Amino acid sequence: MISLEGRVAVVSGAGAGLGRAYALALAERGAKVLVNDLGAALDGSGSSSSSAESVAAEIVAAGGEAVADGTSVATAEGGEAIVQHALDAFGRLDILVNNAGNMRLSSFAKLEVATIDEVLDVHLGGTFYLSKPAWTAMAAQKSGRIIFTGSGLGAFGIYGAGVYAAAKGGIAGLLNVLELESERHGIKVNGVAPMAQTRMVNDDLYSEVPATSVSPDLVAPVVVYLASDECAVNGEMWSVGAGSVARLFTGRTKGYFKHPAEDGPLTAEDVSGHTAEIMDTAGFSEPPNWPAEWQMVAKLNEEGSS
Repeated sequence: MISLEGRVAVVSGAGAGLGRAYALALAERGAKVLVNDLGAALDGSGSSSSSAESVAAEIVAAGGEAVADGTSVATAEGGEAIVQHALDAFGRLDILVNNAGNMRLSSFAKLEVATIDEVLDVHLGGTFYLSKPAWTAMAAQKSGRIIFTGSGLGAFGIYGAGVYAAAKGGIAGLLNVLELESERHGIKVNGVAPMAQTRMVNDDLYSEVPATSVSPDLVAPVVVYLASDECAVNGEMWSVGAGSVARLFTGRTKGYFKHPAEDGPLTAEDVSGHTAEIMDTAGFSEPPNWPAEWQMVAKLNEEGSS
């Protein structure tokens, strides 16, 4: 049985929805939890400590240990303060779940670009601001688990969520790099792309299935696993919801190759005539990092067009 006894977790955006489910599930497994939530409205405005305090009280009432924190993740100072709060309260930090978020939907035609920081600062900025001090504390103790929140909206797109999707795409990029930089420090970095009914989701989005099938509680077990010593994966982003757990990944098709030295330089006409090969996903590969992708291309040049 997976146990988190003796572990300390910070969960951002834990006052409701997915974050609350994560905080409760981690505490149920024995973790001490700092419940962080600004208590803002869906668009990020306002603040209230009541939601974080309520979830912390739930954990304590169930026999666990928790403290509430109402600091915003949207600044570097806020991220430092949240992590320090956990260290002061519990003496260490083992698990960080980056879950804080807000939502402002707009078609690109109507997007007010002056407002994009209001989303980017919470999702993408907040992930940086919290992860850096948490990572530093974990590296010092040579162990830790950091969990990011991605989104199918970022991976596959949806109308009207350009800024949100861009932030989630940035988080996926950070995940790919931290996977490489963290392993030698004993830290595993993974992510979930949840599908669950929360206040950030249009009520009609999951109308095909019962509400119980898209409960945040069905995402929480994956977060528990990724937070545990039993977690054997690193650098993964998993799509989770309604009983489904699936791997999201970036691959490279075999594509089209024209040897620059032997066959002449690539032309726009070459590209036009070989789009089917470029797009064909049969026989795709999955480079573990960018240098590995470049080595694939270099090998094509070395072997020639034969």
